[in-house]
Amino acid sequence: MIAGTDAGAPERPVLEIDDLCVDALTPEGARRVIDTVSLTVAPRETLCIAGESGSGKSVTALSVMRLLPPGSLRIASGAIRLDGRDLTRLSERAMREVRGGEIAMIFQEPMTSLNPVMTIGAQLFEAIRQHQAAEGASVKSRAIAMLDVVHIGEAPRRLLQYPHELSGGMRQRVMIAMALSCRPKLLLADEPTTALDVTVQAQILSLMRELKREFGTAIVLITHDMGVVAQMADRVAVMQHGRLVETGPVEAIFAAPRQPYTQELLAAVPRLGAFRDSDGPPRVTDAPPLEMPPRTGPILFVRGLEVSYGKPGGLFRAGKPQAAVTDVSFEIRPGQTLGLVGESGSGKSTTGKAVLGLIPFSGEVTIAGSPLQGLSNRAMKPVRRKAQMIFQDPYASLDPRMTVGAAIAEPMLIHGIGTPAERRERVADLLRRVGLSPDLASRYPHEFSGGQRQRICIARALALEPGLIVADESVAALDVSVRGRVLDLMLELQETMGLAYLFISHDMAVVERMSHHVAVMRHGRIVEAGTRREIFDSPREAYTRDLIAAVPIPDPGLYR
Repeated sequence: MIAGTDAGAPERPVLEIDDLCVDALTPEGARRVIDTVSLTVAPRETLCIAGESGSGKSVTALSVMRLLPPGSLRIASGAIRLDGRDLTRLSERAMREVRGGEIAMIFQEPMTSLNPVMTIGAQLFEAIRQHQAAEGASVKSRAIAMLDVVHIGEAPRRLLQYPHELSGGMRQRVMIAMALSCRPKLLLADEPTTALDVTVQAQILSLMRELKREFGTAIVLITHDMGVVAQMADRVAVMQHGRLVETGPVEAIFAAPRQPYTQELLAAVPRLGAFRDSDGPPRVTDAPPLEMPPRTGPILFVRGLEVSYGKPGGLFRAGKPQAAVTDVSFEIRPGQTLGLVGESGSGKSTTGKAVLGLIPFSGEVTIAGSPLQGLSNRAMKPVRRKAQMIFQDPYASLDPRMTVGAAIAEPMLIHGIGTPAERRERVADLLRRVGLSPDLASRYPHEFSGGQRQRICIARALALEPGLIVADESVAALDVSVRGRVLDLMLELQETMGLAYLFISHDMAVVERMSHHVAVMRHGRIVEAGTRREIFDSPREAYTRDLIAAVPIPDPGLYR
């Protein structure tokens, strides 16, 4: 709803998009990717644009900023008005004044948006000088004031630091400070919290609400997280395949979605507490539960694990020694999942790499009865057949020059398993097992969606028939519906093959769905561990309670 003025007359929308059409320019000709999209955003209003990857959310935002890549995408027709002025008719020089001055944008990954060779201060100064009549001391004082606004402590010292010296949450705060340094009328935030921990995400969302109240900025928030939508939105626009399929007030969209696609998005959201009365993950197959042999020992046994930086035998040989993981102990039995949770920097991923022998460590690690400590690379080879890893970014973990069939077959080739014909048959069987057609084996990674690439990585991990899989944030970057399908696949494989998972994640709702046991890490240590029911129903540690409380809940009524 458009807010009213003191006189009772409706305010003019800050942003009006009328019948926007965007074409992708391909060798075969123009292809429509945004089709007759119309939206309005009022002052002090938050409009959330929701939908899966490829739905057109980000292209719509880039169209508003006139930042579509030339030669690839173009605005075919329609109008984009900012305070009544049609941005599609402005020259590039005039648009440079609009960008940053009247419209600002926060991108999903701040590390790729900030210049790595410029200090934080230099980048803030540049934004302020570009759009404000300020020089010298006034520029610096303005930059410090903006860092204070976004709650970054020790602001004068931060101005001298480079982006890599800040955490992900702090880098995102710097991006927000840059975006708001010139007090824009409209803020476009494209998945600004997707890669952040739940506690940091909660802080960023709270900060955005606070800044909207203070500066009166209108916000367009692009996200696929319906929990974030419930928490932030005044109105919601749902996009699919470049079209608007449903718009309305947030309460109406969540209470009574009209379109099947919106209903599917809401149904796919993991809801914390949905499995409160059970001790294990929900069954997703009709197959009878696997009977494990009596007295089956743990597939993974870890005791007193230590990983250090900056000392001989550690990750780096120079510098002051610093503990990354300290005295970590746990075990996982066949057919079970241990969820390892905590914020970025807590030591989760380091632990996952260490238990597979991918980085130096001290302590005791045993995989299927084979101790890892002191093994040579040659001796490690048969042990690695028993344990595999699924990484967070499937595109980065697949060789873009190899077909997916070759990528899946490569572990079998390295270990000398089967003839070429047998490997091809095994690849076809693995693709079928993860829900993909064997005919796709000849394609390359870039020809698949994110969810399909993650399925390919799972197939590759299964190629050696391991008993243990370490899944490191394996669904964090996926859309909510794709994430649900991948999680169901992992549960199905566990039920039918007896796989054990070390499931590393910062998403407490996903961990609750997947885990039998949970260990909570902070500052390199396990601060709390227990069954899923113990951790989620009656957590002992305040830190665990904070992690659970920070999870966005897909119910707008809780935030109103």
